[in-house]
Amino acid sequence: MAPDSLAAAVTLPGEDFSRVALTAAAADLLRVLWRRHGPLMFHQSGGCCDGSAPMCYPAGDFQTGDSDILLGLFDLSEGLEPQPLEFWMSREQFAYWSHTHLTVDVVAGRGSGFSVEAPEGKRFLIRSTLMDWPD
Repeated sequence: MAPDSLAAAVTLPGEDFSRVALTAAAADLLRVLWRRHGPLMFHQSGGCCDGSAPMCYPAGDFQTGDSDILLGLFDLSEGLEPQPLEFWMSREQFAYWSHTHLTVDVVAGRGSGFSVEAPEGKRFLIRSTLMDWPD
């Protein structure tokens, strides 16, 4: 994980390492979006095309269930009022990506879908690396 990234709190039972992080640019954009839309969440479905990109929604707008896992919990507050942001992934997608560490980044360009960053002319994407498993 890059030194300027924000690691998510561990949420999977029995694990003591973060599986997902935000780049500084992604965290900055999320803070802007939080001020505009209120609390946020991510969901990574693994569908085709933009379905394989992490989608950012106002918290609660995407209903999660038994087919989803909470991979991490970010605190965007920078020490101020708590701003928790959950990162969910479909259980089926996690089966494929369980051996990777995910970093949410942001790039110029507009993706399709309902992710809240689209009107900004930016889109979130995942950069993955093989996990360096703890001993």
